[in-house]
Amino acid sequence: MSESSDAALLRKARDEYSVKLQPVRVQRLEADITWVESFTKLLAFNQTQYHRVVVLDSDANVLQVDTVPHALFSTVAMPRAYWLDNTLSSQLIVIQPSEQEFGRIEDAFSHRNTSDFDMEILNDLYGKECLILPHRYYDLITGEFRNNFHHRYLDSGTEHWNARRALRDAKYLHFSDWPYPKPWSEYSHYTHDKLQPPCQMTVLGEEDCSTRDVWNEIYFEFLDRRQGLRLEVYA
Repeated sequence: MSESSDAALLRKARDEYSVKLQPVRVQRLEADITWVESFTKLLAFNQTQYHRVVVLDSDANVLQVDTVPHALFSTVAMPRAYWLDNTLSSQLIVIQPSEQEFGRIEDAFSHRNTSDFDMEILNDLYGKECLILPHRYYDLITGEFRNNFHHRYLDSGTEHWNARRALRDAKYLHFSDWPYPKPWSEYSHYTHDKLQPPCQMTVLGEEDCSTRDVWNEIYFEFLDRRQGLRLEVYA
């Protein structure tokens, strides 16, 4: 039986980059919802063999590896979900694992509402005591490039949006772009052309396609890199 591409990529990470692979049992709810397996990330609270754990969603790019936050003086650190009101994002979490905190997670999980998932549990437990990471570095989402207004991301009503600068400054980019599919999913050119950011007219009456260009670069770079890795592991 041939090895799956995902398994080959994991083997490559282990053998060439000294990544320590640790199997876990996926925590899955009986529901047809995108986030049914998202509780799996909360198992990180039980990784007590480590002093700090940085939990990253898999559908994301780490753009600046040497600047992942350490948050040394907090049990939990997360960025704001800037596109929502008064909500922390669980796309990147810095955790100080402990049996006590994992017990709190397990208790919250067992008493959760059916509409609550990992982000709701973490907000309920740590929303008032969490160290806040700057979202402009640690929680840029690809959907931001398709927005018409960027005041939530910029935390300003006067700062000018610059897509190239936003991508350059970001350390972590999350593929969250509904209804556009994840970059490894199959999609048609029609879907891509329909959902890509439109060009904008400047005050001088000129067409500005810079945001669309950056958005396309993000997705094409991912596809090229993924394809290159797949070809390499099977070479």
